[in-house]
Amino acid sequence: MPYVFITRRIPEDIITPLKAEGRVSMWEKEETPVPYERLEEEIKKADAVFCNVSDPIDAALLEKAERLKVIATMAVGYNNIDIQAAAERNIQVAHTPGVLTETTADLTFALLMAAARRIPEGIDVIKNDEWGAWAPFFLTGRDIHHARLGIIGMGRIGEAVAKRATGFDMDIVYHNRSRKPETEEAVGAVYVEMEELLETSDFVCVQTPYTKETHHLMNREAFQKMKSTAVFVNTSRGPIVDETALYEALKEGDIQAAGLDVFENEPVRSNHPLLTLPNVTALPHIGSASEDTRRKMAEMTVDHILQGLRGEDVAHKVEM
Repeated sequence: MPYVFITRRIPEDIITPLKAEGRVSMWEKEETPVPYERLEEEIKKADAVFCNVSDPIDAALLEKAERLKVIATMAVGYNNIDIQAAAERNIQVAHTPGVLTETTADLTFALLMAAARRIPEGIDVIKNDEWGAWAPFFLTGRDIHHARLGIIGMGRIGEAVAKRATGFDMDIVYHNRSRKPETEEAVGAVYVEMEELLETSDFVCVQTPYTKETHHLMNREAFQKMKSTAVFVNTSRGPIVDETALYEALKEGDIQAAGLDVFENEPVRSNHPLLTLPNVTALPHIGSASEDTRRKMAEMTVDHILQGLRGEDVAHKVEM
């Protein structure tokens, strides 16, 4: 019987189909990553691995795989997996695009609004008994309605964010590897070069995938091009942003605020420099964290494993 290893605790009802097809072993903890040493042991005997973004499936690990047919990650991103090393060993790699689009777009817009209107600061004012007499400019933030939203990366999530922005009568511009005429027509978005997007947008939202080309795409030069009143939002991948440059931009007033759901090295601790700034609204990488969406992601990952074990092409295969 095929052997499947799951790197994080998943509800039993979701993995029942796997147990009907073979033997299943699961790391018993939900919030603690499986140790690399355990991964080394399991990958030697596994026919399939159910993993997530925090599991480093690197070339050294794959060299130990003797039976592995499929790696299925419960995520859209797959930078934690050495795709080339897997391909060289005819191991299929699957991910979960599409299913989390709307949920992540919801969170992106919530983060944009919270950062713009200084929601966390307002909560702290009440919790710390600092709410005094009414003042004309107390905790004033940025208007969202009729502002210009610049979206970097007009994929599924970027399109969904743009759709939400239409409800606020926002002026939507975007930069992408290629133009999206259908999106332009659907939401009234306008394609612009990166420099114009940075210089003219009131909100800059990153939705591009993480690649070698997008590593530290948002650097010191990029932030200096932005408006001093601009709000920066990232719900894509942490390494797209040079965090030192972002800290300096916020500290020196090059931009006004930031909303972040992702960081370069996760998890971050409370002493992270960006978390010391009052104009940073930070979340612990929960873009897709709704109950329904996470269950759908897990179920899709199970389906990918079953497809791979049966010798079929996985439905959402990561290509080189």
